[in-house]
Amino acid sequence: MYTLYYSPGTASMVVHLALLEIGAPYELRLVDFDQDAQHGADYLKLNPRGVVPTLVIDGRPRAESAALLQMLAERHPEAKLIPPAGAPEREAWLQWTVYLSNTLMSSYRFWFYPAELGTAEHTPEVRAALQAKIAAVWDLLDAQLAAHGPYLLGRDFSGADLLLTMLMRWSRNMPRPATGWPALKRLADLVRARPSWKKLYELEGLSEW
Repeated sequence: MYTLYYSPGTASMVVHLALLEIGAPYELRLVDFDQDAQHGADYLKLNPRGVVPTLVIDGRPRAESAALLQMLAERHPEAKLIPPAGAPEREAWLQWTVYLSNTLMSSYRFWFYPAELGTAEHTPEVRAALQAKIAAVWDLLDAQLAAHGPYLLGRDFSGADLLLTMLMRWSRNMPRPATGWPALKRLADLVRARPSWKKLYELEGLSEW
């Protein structure tokens, strides 16, 4: 049994998707951002940074969505969310998940939270720079998928595609969302057709892409 502390549509989404793909028993516990629950004393004992997700594994609280994805994938190899150790595809999986975490997730943090750059709102110059940085990631990933897709590892779906599609979803209200790139849209359509994606929307009460 796992326990996932989550907030709908946030970085906990990829962990929830992985749990659904795996089919292991788990419990969901909502962290209500409207009530600032992520900064409550009880939650901070589990996650001192006051962010989601937190996944309790055998009584141990763990954090960082990309790391949790890998932990779950390795604990449940039968789900084939990660290639086996020693395989070239495993190297590619690690490369892409670390890249997504280091580039998109950090850039999104600044895009959505201007206060972390010291201002209430972005200046036009900063906004344009962040938008260009995120678009450059889409350029690279779209070229990869166009040449070697439809998935990040080629013909086979993996947990890395869950992470990428979650991050694509976050761009939906940007001036040019990730689905404006054709190979990325093809990947998103494939992942959104999976039963895990549809079940997550039902459980988390999501509607918009």
